[in-house]
Amino acid sequence: MQETTNSTANTSAASNNSASPLAPEWLAVPADLNALHTPVWAGGVERNAVGELAIDGIPVSALKEQFGTPLFVLSESDFRARARAFKDAFDDAFADICGGVDVYYAGKSFLCTAVAKWVAEEGLRLDTCSGGELAVAGRAGIDGANLSLHGNNKSDAEINRALDMNLGRIVVDSLDELERVAKIAAGRGETAKVMLRLTPGVHAHTHEFIATAHEDQKFGLSMAGDSTDEAGLSAAEEAVAAAASYSSVELLGLHCHIGSQIFEPDGFALAAQKLLTFLAAVQAKYSITLPELDLGGGYGIAYTPVDTPRPAADIAQAMAAVVRSKCTELGITAPRISIEPGRAIVGSSTFTLYEVGTLKTVRVDAPAAGNGAAGDNAAKNVTHPRRYVSVDGGMSDNARPVLYDADYSAILASRTSAAAPQLSRVVGKHCESGDIVVRDVYLPEDVAAGDLLAVPGTGAYCWALSSNYNYLARPGVVAVRDGSPRLIVRGETEEDLLNRDMGA
Repeated sequence: MQETTNSTANTSAASNNSASPLAPEWLAVPADLNALHTPVWAGGVERNAVGELAIDGIPVSALKEQFGTPLFVLSESDFRARARAFKDAFDDAFADICGGVDVYYAGKSFLCTAVAKWVAEEGLRLDTCSGGELAVAGRAGIDGANLSLHGNNKSDAEINRALDMNLGRIVVDSLDELERVAKIAAGRGETAKVMLRLTPGVHAHTHEFIATAHEDQKFGLSMAGDSTDEAGLSAAEEAVAAAASYSSVELLGLHCHIGSQIFEPDGFALAAQKLLTFLAAVQAKYSITLPELDLGGGYGIAYTPVDTPRPAADIAQAMAAVVRSKCTELGITAPRISIEPGRAIVGSSTFTLYEVGTLKTVRVDAPAAGNGAAGDNAAKNVTHPRRYVSVDGGMSDNARPVLYDADYSAILASRTSAAAPQLSRVVGKHCESGDIVVRDVYLPEDVAAGDLLAVPGTGAYCWALSSNYNYLARPGVVAVRDGSPRLIVRGETEEDLLNRDMGA
């Protein structure tokens, strides 16, 4: 897909307008408000001959007419292509090291039975984080050997379900949980296949709430030497020793996940080096073999024009070089490597379609450069316009901006426009001032009620984090392939919401 615009429309006057002082420094005025910035969109998304946004040739107006708005619109072909890209790239990069890589799609990013089936059909495995996600995998017919179960507080019911389904791995998060898994498995006369999640103390350059490998957070077993009461042992080493002693546990290896939406390669490299060093040390000390090492996921995607995600092949080659070098240095046979991309597969495959409602423009104070006599640096405040564009969804279908200050972009989708750009804030319809969908974006001045807006990059952690705040029904998810749309998750109705209310 190339950056496109309607050839019959005049080029936007954006290039003749200066940036608003209210805009963040990274946000430039687009040269053409009608153009699509390719990295944030799924393949097959473009403007058609009349300037309307379309996916695989289906105009957004037709999707709205058939399915309503808000609506998550997912390209099945794009999802599958990104899944294959990770599998192929990592298999190729690690072929000489460990015979390839097991790629687990991180179901927490977005999961339904259709997606689970696509994952399996493309040769990936599936990572789950709850009994509910295991239920989806079961309904989709996924072989338990190709499933993993994460979570820092698994219930006994979830552990039993994992054993019922003969899961390929249970990723254990604490010493208490390890003991509980061992006890439950022993009571059933079975053996639980276990990975130990470690926190390598690597701080990812991302939002605090999605950085997960530093010490001061809820996930994982610390590798720090003073993390338990056992003299000289870290929690991680104590867990290895305990797991090796349980007859009802098969210790497969180690796992780490340093965070999400990460662009810099340094954190991944350092985590891999630390875990390989630890793996070599415990294998020597306890005379055991740990055949697997999961290096997690967290690879970033483009939400705005300034985001620069790395291609799967670049990530794979860089990680392979680190693993190859470190294993040679340590004199160990490389373990079987696995990874867990989620956002990097589904994130850019999807956009959310909204209908515009209320609009209002406010004046906001901003400092102006001093314009007094020489030596006078005094500055006066001047006011600048910011327009609020309300849509028919909001934080109930995309909680990431309020949770993580996440940035998104948006375009006018139902038509092109030659109007000048205006700094806008796309907001939802909820009773919260923080109900922001896109904090800062330049949209045409003539955006009006009834127009359709599209927000790209909403495949990951949007539907998955959706809610019924203010009793809004959660949107449906439409998958498009070869010019044909189909619902893969039905949108809720008010009747769905009321059916759970037992007070009547």
